[in-house]
Amino acid sequence: MAKKSYPLRINEDVIAAMQRWADDDLRSLNAQIEYVLRDSLVKSGRVKLVQKVTTHVEHADEDDNESNES
Repeated sequence: MAKKSYPLRINEDVIAAMQRWADDDLRSLNAQIEYVLRDSLVKSGRVKLVQKVTTHVEHADEDDNESNES
């Protein structure tokens, strides 16, 4: 996805609150602002959520481990 730069003027208190939220979520401030905007667009029905990526971890059976060790 291509990104476009856009100058944004935001109240200092809002930026500070967004920075704290970004820190809590281990995101950059820019990524947090984009996340909040995208989430609002989906919730308002302005865009559709096309794909949600999840990671599923499966544990290998002990029998599989034993056969690999032979």
